Parts: sequence; C-alpha cells; structure tokens
Amino acid sequence: MDIKEKLEGYFIELSVPYETKGDGMWIVNDEDKGVENLIVTADDQLVTLTVNVMKVPSSNKEEFFETLLKLNATDMIHGAYGIVDDEVMLIDTLEGLTMDLEEIQASLDAVSLALSQHYTVLSKYRGN
Repeated sequence: MDIKEKLEGYFIELSVPYETKGDGMWIVNDEDKGVENLIVTADDQLVTLTVNVMKVPSSNKEEFFETLLKLNATDMIHGAYGIVDDEVMLIDTLEGLTMDLEEIQASLDAVSLALSQHYTVLSKYRGN
C-alpha cells in the first residue's frame, strides 16, 4: 500500500472529514475540532499538513514575530508556525514511509489544539 492509500485509510478509520483535491492532496474540514481548510499533501516520502492561520499584520510585526517564535519554542507539540508570502501558516511534516495511525492522529490533534489555544494570543494582531 502506498502512502496516499494508507493516509486515506487513516482518514476513514479516524472519521476525519476530508475531500480529495487531486492525486496526493486532501482538504480536511473538521468543525468539531475547529479545523478548517487543512491541506494535507503526500508524495513518496512526506506527508505535510498546512493550514492558513492569518495574514501577517502590517503593524507590530516585531512583537508578532517574537510571539510566533515563542509559541514555536514553548507551546507546539507537532509542527511550527511559518510565513509563506504574507500569510502565517501552521505546518507539520511527517515521514510518509514510517507514518502510522497514531502519528497522523497526533499531528491532526496537535494542529487542532494549537489553533484553539493560540487563537486568543494571535487574534489581537488581526487587522493590524
């Protein structure tokens, strides 16, 4: 079984609501866990979970970036915040060949937990 088939099987087993968006790409929308538009991609080696969190604020950037770095260092179980163009992304990467059910579950849970726990901290920068 290849990584893509294994991943879809895990989604089904975990009752993760997903939509296939092409070969090796899925969108996860799980309202119960507060996850919207989580993009999951898989190739021969890696599975990547990416969710757009917000735009980089136009003011207080230094404070905002320091906040992201502190969250990465002290409060992230899996993954990290990063910047792509002008968007803050939460990204986690798993090794596809050794990924198992518990690992994908832990990654999905960690993304959900980070989004809910960090909402208050990061939302004060929205619209700046």
